[in-house]
Amino acid sequence: MPEVDYSLYLVTDPAMCAAHGLRHVVHRAVSGGASIVQVRAKNASTAELIAQVQMLRATVGVPVLVNDDVDAAAHAHGVHLGPSDTDPLSARQALGPSALIGLSVSSADQAQAAAQLPAGTVDYLGVGPVWATATKPNAAAPLGPAGLPAIVRAAAGLPCVAIGGIDTARVGQLRGLGLAGICSVSEICTAQDPGERAQALLRAWQGPHTPAGPARPASRTDPA
Repeated sequence: MPEVDYSLYLVTDPAMCAAHGLRHVVHRAVSGGASIVQVRAKNASTAELIAQVQMLRATVGVPVLVNDDVDAAAHAHGVHLGPSDTDPLSARQALGPSALIGLSVSSADQAQAAAQLPAGTVDYLGVGPVWATATKPNAAAPLGPAGLPAIVRAAAGLPCVAIGGIDTARVGQLRGLGLAGICSVSEICTAQDPGERAQALLRAWQGPHTPAGPARPASRTDPA
């Protein structure tokens, strides 16, 4: 798998994307700097997920992953797994060496266990929740920024992406902690203009002294 930019990782939510539609939200977010997308729709069928990721893969120029569903992930760039989903070794066997596989962790022990899997099993870790979030009501207790460095160290070089309650006002607290990027759900999905919000979030993450690059061109079928 080519090197992946995890700087701004968008996770979609069907309810939060409903006002504008999945395609519009994703295309606008990518135009604003989202560098990787995960389609998360817990109640969708495998066929519905396949249709969504095929549509996005054909029209956005960033990796598109599926949450949990390894069968649907065969039609995407990869899969993101939770602790109770398909185990990463089985997912790697099913999807092959070129698929992108991520794993959610909420402790240093979980990160260490992921790092000790055979090389190439897991590509990155989603670490959180950093702050309380309504998008995952059964999530573990918030880690806070202070809880992240130990997990990053335990990951032993696996890229770590922070998730949970991240917005433009708080994202600056996550700089300098060794993270590869940040993840957004509601901050982008519920925005009036997901592209502008993505760009603002990326600027805040990069810091005041890091010039933000130009927005990506709109995808060729962007309805906006």
